[in-house]
Amino acid sequence: MIPSAFAYERVQTVEQAVRALQANPGAKLLAGGHSLIPLMKMRLATPTRLVDISGIRELRGVWKKDDRLVIGALTTHREIATDRVVRTHLPALAEAASRVGDLQVRNRGTIGGNLAHADPSSDLPAVALAFDAVFDVLGPEGMQTVPIDGYFLGPLVTALPENSVITAVSLKLPPSGTRSTYVKYPHPASGYAVVGVAAAARVEPDGVIDFVRVAVTGAGDVPYRAQAVEDALLGQHVSDDLIREAAAHAADDGSISGDLFASEAYRRHLCSVYVERALRKVLSRG
Repeated sequence: MIPSAFAYERVQTVEQAVRALQANPGAKLLAGGHSLIPLMKMRLATPTRLVDISGIRELRGVWKKDDRLVIGALTTHREIATDRVVRTHLPALAEAASRVGDLQVRNRGTIGGNLAHADPSSDLPAVALAFDAVFDVLGPEGMQTVPIDGYFLGPLVTALPENSVITAVSLKLPPSGTRSTYVKYPHPASGYAVVGVAAAARVEPDGVIDFVRVAVTGAGDVPYRAQAVEDALLGQHVSDDLIREAAAHAADDGSISGDLFASEAYRRHLCSVYVERALRKVLSRG
């Protein structure tokens, strides 16, 4: 459990980080370190240099901008879980952040590092998909935005440009009156999502669903929007039968996989179970 030899560099600005990545092929960014360091200890990752960006203060914070909630890339899971603005406007994000790892991970791990790492069993990708996340990214060609659509390419593989740094993640605020939640079945040893579901919905006074978003993580190689579930709900009157029938489509849009802990069939079942639980929370008239 000892990593291979590497150089270490602590930078003070995002621009310095980009230059360090360009100058050192094989370098990796170090933010909270709770994703990268375990891989290094198992030698599944062998970076030649760690570029430590944890001291860049301008990459922290949460604020509203127009119809989006913007979160600095180095904002920790604990800061997100306890932030008043997040809890008010995107409760699903606060819930997901509060379920990441354990206390130590939440105190050090960051939203930018989590989404850049792209672990297919992580919690935040489901919320990012449900609320149309956009990444502000600084690279050698300057600042650009990367949308969440098409971002997750495979396990630990994303569409982030080479030698770039995520500076902020923004999520689209849902319509007023929307309820949202995040639920998951955690692996009993690691706490990672065997299946995790982010859901949001708004119901009109007459009982018609006029806004709905559902996204699933943990079930396959990449998280996904459960579009078939959304299509079954949108414009319909809320009922127990409707929720059950919609949840039956929970795995339709994903490439579901199995492992030693949970078979593909079991994960498909869990998708339906946890989508139904999430929908009952956000569609309850109570």
